[in-house]
Amino acid sequence: MGRVIADWNELSETMRQRREQGAKIVTTNGVFDLLHVGHVRYLQQARALGDLLVVGVNSDACTRRLKGPQRPLVPEAERMEVLAALACVDFVTLFDENTPVAWLEVMRPDFHAKGGDYDIEKMPETPVVRSHGGRVIALPFVVDHSTTELIRRIEAR
Repeated sequence: MGRVIADWNELSETMRQRREQGAKIVTTNGVFDLLHVGHVRYLQQARALGDLLVVGVNSDACTRRLKGPQRPLVPEAERMEVLAALACVDFVTLFDENTPVAWLEVMRPDFHAKGGDYDIEKMPETPVVRSHGGRVIALPFVVDHSTTELIRRIEAR
C-alpha cells in the first residue's frame, strides 16, 4: 500500500534515495475524482513503466479552477487515501497549481505518464520532464471511462 506524503521535500529525498538504489521513478497526476476502472488501468500501466509510481493529485481549489465550482465530488484527502490504497501506487502527494510543472521540477521523474487523450508535445509538463532527462509517455485512453461520463450517466438516471 502506498503512502501519502504532503511535504514535497521529504518526497524528493525519498526519490533521491530510491534513485541511488537504481529505481526508475514514474510520476503521473490528475484529479482522480470518482475513481473508476479507467483510472485503475491507467495507473497500473504507469506503474509498469518503472520501479515506483508517485501520483500528484490536484487540490480541491485547483480542481474547482479547472473543472468548475461543482467539482470535486470527493475531497482531496479522501481522493489521496483511495489512491494510496491501490497496490500499483507507491506515493501520493497534493499540488495546488493549475499544472504539475512545479511539482515535476522537484520530483524529476524518469517517466511521466499521461492518458492518451493528451497531446504530450503540447503539455506544459513535457519540457520540464525532458530537461531532467525524463520521458513523457502517453498511455492508451480507456474510452467511455471518465468521471465526466459517470456524472453524466448518474444525472441522466
